[in-house]
Amino acid sequence: MPLDEKKMFDKSGLPSRHVSVGPSKAPARSYYYAMGMSEEEIYRPFVGVATCWNEAAPCNISLSRQAKAAKTGVAEAHGTAREFTTITVTDGIAMGHAGMKSSLVSREVIVDSVELTMRGHCYDALVGIAGCDKSLPGMMMAMLRLNVPSVFMYGGSILPGRYKGRDVTVQDLFEAVGGHSAGTVSDEELHELECVACPSAGSCGGQFTANTMACVSEAIGLAIPGSAGAPAPYESRDQYAEASGRTVMELIHRNLRPRDIVTREALENAATVVAASGGSTNAALHLPAMAHEAGLEFDIHEVAEIFRRTPYIADLKPGGRYVAKDLFEIGGVPVLMKALLDGGFLHGDCITVTGKTIAENLADVKFPTDQDIIRPTSDPLSTWGGVVGLRGNLSPQGAIVKVAGLKELRFTGTARCFDSEEEAFEAVEREDYKEGDVIVIRYEGPRGGPGMREMLATTAAIYGQGMGDKVALITDGRFSGATRGFCIGHVGPEAAVGGPIGLLRDGDRIVIDAHAGKLDVELSGEELAKRRESWKPRQHDYQSGTLWKYAQTVGDAEKGAVTHPGGAAETHCYADI
Repeated sequence: MPLDEKKMFDKSGLPSRHVSVGPSKAPARSYYYAMGMSEEEIYRPFVGVATCWNEAAPCNISLSRQAKAAKTGVAEAHGTAREFTTITVTDGIAMGHAGMKSSLVSREVIVDSVELTMRGHCYDALVGIAGCDKSLPGMMMAMLRLNVPSVFMYGGSILPGRYKGRDVTVQDLFEAVGGHSAGTVSDEELHELECVACPSAGSCGGQFTANTMACVSEAIGLAIPGSAGAPAPYESRDQYAEASGRTVMELIHRNLRPRDIVTREALENAATVVAASGGSTNAALHLPAMAHEAGLEFDIHEVAEIFRRTPYIADLKPGGRYVAKDLFEIGGVPVLMKALLDGGFLHGDCITVTGKTIAENLADVKFPTDQDIIRPTSDPLSTWGGVVGLRGNLSPQGAIVKVAGLKELRFTGTARCFDSEEEAFEAVEREDYKEGDVIVIRYEGPRGGPGMREMLATTAAIYGQGMGDKVALITDGRFSGATRGFCIGHVGPEAAVGGPIGLLRDGDRIVIDAHAGKLDVELSGEELAKRRESWKPRQHDYQSGTLWKYAQTVGDAEKGAVTHPGGAAETHCYADI
């Protein structure tokens, strides 16, 4: 006998009615019975619980455990959770070889695969749990694309390693490779460090891309306050996961959706938190992409404008001294946001997944004065953000540089041009460069790579050789959140489409002024035009498969390197089917 209709949840406005309600849906219901579901469970809202669990790296290894806890929370609030997984490409392993071309592409595959799973099975809501770098923006982009009630949760950071009496992260290991090539780090020391640098499950522990986007998840309102903080091994993560499951059910009742939460002001809050924390330059790629899914305009220049006016107040690695666990122990992201709110740098009236505003969520948070990890905005590390934008005749579409921890904000030097990261890394390994060089790595943009690789292996090697403050590096590719030194990424237009970076020659004088926000080459417009006439496009090595397909559709880094027209072009929204 069918369940008494009086006991049924009203699914008349929910997507899952298409696969669970009425006589014509008997075949679909037979599949649910095959999986052990009861009639009551079938007539409840269906909540997709999506994770990026895999055995590729510690970033994702604990996500299955947290998904189980989220499912418990959904069930407690009278929903039916359906768990599924999507891919990740883990940057720490993909870094420094052709595998890194897959990293940014994975963001789009994550979004697309979550969308297809949700659409195909008509799930009503989404809890998304992510670990490694691109999986965080990917999962949040999926929420904005689908616009069903959604809660995001970060899987948590790794515990810091200990080496010679100090905390270490994988960044130290990448830099030790540079020291090894320079002869300052022995085989034995390198091995000792690699054995202790990553002692637990979780994502890289500094304010690299994963922790930066975890901070974004709270600042933008898609995550429960405090959920980004606890390291992955801590059991409190399970409590946050359960709470996320209960919260998404409340969002269904309220019909509070991601695009109600992620407004222009919420995006500004997110950019503010990135700048204040000295976060990853990759946020300047992911925030525009998230805005694009919501049908909002928020490009690299708008992000950079917020970066410039925001004080830098978090003393976090790679530019500072502390790791994510240290931030958690003084109260986590809410403490950082409280400092910014009290200083007048956040829009406190933005709504969040709690149903309350940012200001209401932070009302009872006390800023701790017995610590030096987060400073008040009245006493910042610097009066402007840890990440800034650059523009000039070498980057008409803009570029991004992390200035957190930099002593000098200006650099003038001569171009040393390489047409791939491999060429540059080989030269750095040989120490075949000199003080005053501006190392140019091009044809690594979204189209030209394809895939817009990060350059941590090269930048870390330079730093490990003691040359981090003696040379600069510019690329149409990206940098890891762990990169430090004078490194400029996202230079656009990219070389593959004839951008000025593709017209440079060895010996050209390049002027970088992060304080003024300028990136120029000392060439006249006439000379650049002349060189452009003789420039010819290059064919990359990926003429079939996923990377070829990505190169056909991806747009400029200036707009987030997106691959479709976005929310503004929609004729209908999935949540309203």
